[in-house]
Amino acid sequence: MKGTKKQPRTSEISVPGVDIEQLEQLLAFMAEHGLEEFEYAHGDLSIRLKKAGARSSAPAIHTSPLVTEAVAAAHPVPATPAVVVPPIPASAVPAAPPSEQLHIIKSPIVGTFYAGASPDAGPFIKVGDTVEAGQTVCIVEAMKLMNEIEADTAGEVVRVMVENGHPVEYGEQLFAIRPKGKK
Repeated sequence: MKGTKKQPRTSEISVPGVDIEQLEQLLAFMAEHGLEEFEYAHGDLSIRLKKAGARSSAPAIHTSPLVTEAVAAAHPVPATPAVVVPPIPASAVPAAPPSEQLHIIKSPIVGTFYAGASPDAGPFIKVGDTVEAGQTVCIVEAMKLMNEIEADTAGEVVRVMVENGHPVEYGEQLFAIRPKGKK
């Protein structure tokens, strides 16, 4: 009978300054909330955990260089992490069929997206509405200036891609429009 090396259980591994049970709780927390990466630093201790399939395939624990090398020599890290984090589910909004040619209205500036003229007013447009070229579709606030964003094509609003009051980046997709005459 051949002798095999027994892999140590995670509770048998000892890393100075790190409570392995707390590390396991962090991994469970990541899995529960669909997080792909978690990083924590305090003093000389730095912990960085990444989801399987990310750049690194195993959790990384860093303390001082000497301690890290000693721990690595004494306890090799398994090739796969103890907890596999499930992928984040796709958006609840159904995607448009790939064959459908939609026109996308993008943010021309960085700022805060507002669907309506004021908090009390309804949105300028909503899914199912028909818009005309030049019609105001939303406001993007940048540096206390309210910038009206206009539709650059006429058609039916198929999707609103940003929630009211959320920040937007330059070029971020705001609306999907099915141009007039296309079904």
